[in-house]
Amino acid sequence: MRSPYLNIALWSFFCLFFSRPSHQTSPPLPNPRLLNAYIALQAWKHEIQSDPKNFTSNWCGPNVCDFTGVYCAPAPDDPHIATVAGIDLNHADIAGSLPEELGLLTDLALFHINSNSFTGTIPGSFQNLHLLYELDVSNNRFTGQFPCVILCLPSLRYLDIRYNDFEGSVPDRLFDMKLDAIFLNNNRFRFTIPRNIDNSPVSVLVLANNDINCCLPSSLAKMGGTLNEIILMNTGLTGCLPPEIGLLKNLTVFDVSFNKLVGPLPETMGKMKSLEQLNVAHNKLSGYIPASICSLPNLDNFTYSYNYLCGEPPSCLELLGKDDRKNCIPGRPLQRSAEECASFLAHPVNCDAFACS
Repeated sequence: MRSPYLNIALWSFFCLFFSRPSHQTSPPLPNPRLLNAYIALQAWKHEIQSDPKNFTSNWCGPNVCDFTGVYCAPAPDDPHIATVAGIDLNHADIAGSLPEELGLLTDLALFHINSNSFTGTIPGSFQNLHLLYELDVSNNRFTGQFPCVILCLPSLRYLDIRYNDFEGSVPDRLFDMKLDAIFLNNNRFRFTIPRNIDNSPVSVLVLANNDINCCLPSSLAKMGGTLNEIILMNTGLTGCLPPEIGLLKNLTVFDVSFNKLVGPLPETMGKMKSLEQLNVAHNKLSGYIPASICSLPNLDNFTYSYNYLCGEPPSCLELLGKDDRKNCIPGRPLQRSAEECASFLAHPVNCDAFACS
C-alpha cells in the first residue's frame, strides 16, 4: 500500500508544475532519482515536529539539491545525472522521526543526523541504501533493539549510534562487517564480547557505558593489525587482563577504567609501542607496575588511580600525565589506608580461575 506521505509529496510536486499560469515557463522536470529524493524528503519533513533552527524551512519546491543539509553529486553509475549523495543535519535540534520513504535515497553515501531529538528507530527501508558509507545517528532519542537493518548495508564503514536508548543484545554479525569505526557507547545494550570479535577490521571500537559484564578475550589480540583505539570504560569487565593484549602494537588508546578487573598489569603491555593514552583506573588491579609500561616511547597519559597496586617504577613518576592516587604504593601521597590495602591484598588473585575464551 502506498504511503499517504508519498501521495502528499507527489500531489505537492505535480502542483508545482501544473498549477502555473500558462504564460509562465515551468522548470525542467528533475531526473527520476531526484524525484524520489523529493518524495523522501517531503515525507521526512512531514514527520518533523520541531525545527527551531529552521534547517528544513527551505525544503519545498523541486530543487532538492538546494535544500539545507542535502548534498548532491553525479550518480555513481551515470555521471551525467545528479543524485542525492549526502544528508547532514548535525546539531540541528530537530525533533521527529525517520520515515520509510528515506529508503528511496538509494545513492546515499552519508547520513549524518547527530545531536538532534529524533525518536523511534532506523527504518527497515534503509536496507535499500547499498552505497551508504557513513551512518551517524548519535546523540538522539532512538529506542528499541539494535537496528538490525545495519547488517544489510554492504558499503558501510563508519557506524555511530552512541548516546541513544537502544537496548538488548548486539548481534555477533556486526563484527563480521568491514567496518572501520564502531561507536555503540552510552546506550543500554547488554551483551558479551563475541568470539568473532577478531573478525572485525575496525581501527576504533568504543563500547563504553553499556553492560558487557564479561572478561576481555585473548582473541582481541588478533586485531593487532588494525586496531588503534579501544574504549571499554564502565562496561562491567571482569577477570584479568590477558597477556595477549601486548600484541596490539598499533593501539594508541586503551581505556578499561571503571570496571571490575583484577590481577596484575601484564608485562607484555610494555610491547605496545604506539600507546599514548592508557587508563586502567577504578578497578581492583594489584601487583607491581612493569617498568616497561612507563617506558613506552609514546605514552603521554597513564591513569591507574583507585586500584590496589603496590609498586611503581621510577619511570612512572617521570610521566607528566600520570595519576597514582588511591593505591597501596609505599611513600606516595593520597594512597589507601594500610588497613584497606592489607585486607584486600590478603586474598591473592588467581587469574587462571577466570575462564574466558
